[in-house]
Amino acid sequence: MFWQEVHQFDQKLTLIINSWHSPFTDPIWQFFSDKLVWIPMYAGIIALLFWKLGWKKALIVLAGVGLTFGFCDQFSNIIKDATCRLRPLRDEYMLSHGLHILENGGKYGFFSAHAANSLGLAFCTYIGLKSYTASTGSNKSPWWIKAYGAWIFFWAAMVGISRIFVGKHYLGDVLVGFFVGAVAGIAFGYLVLWLIRRHLISGQ
Repeated sequence: MFWQEVHQFDQKLTLIINSWHSPFTDPIWQFFSDKLVWIPMYAGIIALLFWKLGWKKALIVLAGVGLTFGFCDQFSNIIKDATCRLRPLRDEYMLSHGLHILENGGKYGFFSAHAANSLGLAFCTYIGLKSYTASTGSNKSPWWIKAYGAWIFFWAAMVGISRIFVGKHYLGDVLVGFFVGAVAGIAFGYLVLWLIRRHLISGQ
């Protein structure tokens, strides 16, 4: 009963948020929800890592990102199959109450792998870039790391929120996805930072 009440509350909140749409904002949410449109940004992140950290540190950070993605994707698939929670666009209640749909999607949606992967990427790369500061012996991050952090966390938030507006996820799916992504990104990010400090920076 408790989880049913939580689900019903989530449905109502999702419908409220999803109703805040317009012909102006719809393309924005579709833009942030699209995986392929962000390929140039991913390429730019890789280039930044190699440029600022060098190839050895960059590869370690990218390995951490790969582990973050792998964990978030696989854990999301396990939970989706275990809970079998229908996506909003597959739920009769949501459809009958005016859910605004911009994209199609699979059957189950708890939790959002999009939200988990985006925030996981943000944390893992941001923490990984901190190795640049460690290698200089300074405690202050340079302006470009702060600028990168401001952008990447804004992007991650927009990606997660966009999933509600396109009709593919409930608010709860996104919030749990953010939590999982944050835990994975921080864990693997600090593992990356520890490896770099222990095996690369300390050996310089």
